[in-house]
Order: sequence, then structure tokens, then C-alpha cells
Amino acid sequence: MAVVSTIRSRAKEPDQICADAVDLARQSLADTGVSPDAIGEHLGVEATADRVVTHLFRCADPGYSGWRWAVTVTRAPRSKVVTVDESVLLPGPDALLAPPWVPWQDRLLPGDVGIGDLLPASADDERLVPLVVLDGDDAVTDWFVDRPDSEDAEAGPRIAEEIPAPGRSRVLSGFGREDTADRWYESDHGPSSPLSHAAPANCVSCGFFVPLSGSLGRVFGACGNAYAPDDGRVVSADHGCGAHSEAMLTGSAAQAAVPVIDEFGYDLVDLPGVSVEETVFEPLSRETYPESGPIGGPVVSETETSETGGSATPETETSDTVTSDPEGSESSES
Repeated sequence: MAVVSTIRSRAKEPDQICADAVDLARQSLADTGVSPDAIGEHLGVEATADRVVTHLFRCADPGYSGWRWAVTVTRAPRSKVVTVDESVLLPGPDALLAPPWVPWQDRLLPGDVGIGDLLPASADDERLVPLVVLDGDDAVTDWFVDRPDSEDAEAGPRIAEEIPAPGRSRVLSGFGREDTADRWYESDHGPSSPLSHAAPANCVSCGFFVPLSGSLGRVFGACGNAYAPDDGRVVSADHGCGAHSEAMLTGSAAQAAVPVIDEFGYDLVDLPGVSVEETVFEPLSRETYPESGPIGGPVVSETETSETGGSATPETETSDTVTSDPEGSESSES
């Protein structure tokens, strides 16, 4: 059977003598150097303990909106003399507060490290492990020690390219590899980007795709196409773009458009010693050159045309014309 305590906690009633010491509390703020203009109206009292009361005043300073001056007063037992314990500026329920402090290593964002900046990895960085780890999830052993055939061949590198450069004391841990893979795969260089959705094929079948070595090389590689938007960046094998090495244009797009040549218009340009504005041009017409006619054809006089009823045939009398043969020589016919 549960036992319920009959003791109930109730709020303490503020001491009346201490609660009436409003002027004393306000004067104590002025005595500590607080400007009278920064002390607003009295907001109330709070009972802190027996014969201990805190007076609250609104802070009128514009820089501390919602803050309150708190002055704690008290008196001795059987005494009516009230004394001041302390005064302090405290935030109220609606106070304007600064954002919570965050350590600098937690405030860093990708791209914050600039020229000359140093960002050393901490000794307990979970993304890194020592080069020699004999057990655990990372399963990295000493890669520079020869092993007999009887030992596990999977413990060391399979090819020489997987051996890290001498002098590197730490390598990516299992958590570091997974974190890197997740970050790369979910970025704009993974399969979920709009660029990848519109691509004709994936990067794994592109000739410009350079796979990475190690476990990350199963999913990621670098783009080596100078004209691709991801050139020089790590992309996933199922990423893609329009600069795929095997991309083919459609038939309509592959046909070159026939150039349009303007054979009717012309432009007047200045030549050395000849100005277009000072040159007089005569129109080409039959009034200017009445003897001109179709090149290589007969010239029919107006009289012959009227006698034949407005028509002329090649058998009618023609004037002398000059034609030129393909060899460039001229001949005269009657």
C-alpha cells in the first residue's frame, strides 16, 4: 500500500517589513553607481528565505530589454532594521539574451579555413586512428611489417599503392570513412542532384572517371573532364552529367544548319584613298547602258519586236555580241 506524505510544500510568504523596504532597495542601486535613468518601476518581491526578500526593478537601459534589477534585503530576528545583502542584474522571462556559447571547433563550417589558417586535428578525433591498430572495428594493422603466409592476408595491403606514405602517423578510422562516404554521397556530387538526374549515363561508364584507391574507391572517383562541372572533384560512381564521354547527340541536333548568304544586300566600305561619302555612284539601268542585255544572249531591237507582234525568236537579226569561252579567250559572232 502506497504511503502518501501529508506534508505539503507551500510558497513562502515574504517578510512584510522587508517587502516594504522598496525605497531602500532602489537607493542601494543608485549607491552602487547605477544611473537613476536605468532603474525602472518596481515589479514586485520574491521571498528567498525567512526574512529574506528580493526586490525586482525593471531595467530601463535600452541595451538590456527584458532584464531586471534584483536587490536582496534581510533583517535579523526581532529586529525592524532592514539591510541590503546584494544587488545584481538578472534576465527576465522576456529578456533579450545572447545566443548560447559554442566552442570554436564546433562553430567551424566547411570552407572557413583560409590561407595561413591552421586547423589541427585533436588527439582524440574519432575520425582518425593510429596507423597501427591491432583490433577493433578499424582493423588496421602495421602495414610496414612483413607477414608470413600463414597470417591473414586481408590484414595488410593487397597492392603497393595502398601503402600510406611514410611519416603519416594516423589514417581514417572506420567512422571517418563512413562519415566521409555519407557526406560525399549526399552532396551535389552524388546521385541525388538534378544534374545527375538529367545525365545520359552514370560516371562509372565515363572515360574521364578516375576511381579512388582503397575502400572508398568502390563507390567514388575523381572527374577528369575539363569541360564537366565536377572537374577535379570527387563524384560517386552513380553520379552523372552531360559531359559523359559516350554521350551522343540526337540526329536533329547533329545536323549542321545550312548557312544563309545574303546575295541581294551589300555594304559600302572605305578603301585606302577612296571615301564612300565623296564617291558618286550611277545607277545601273538600260538608260545608262542601253546596249546591255542578257550575257551570251541575243539583243533584239524594238522595231523587230513590234513587227513580229511583240515576240522575238533566236532566228531574228541580232547584233554583234561578244562571248568568252571557258579558256578565257574572246570570240565575236554576227
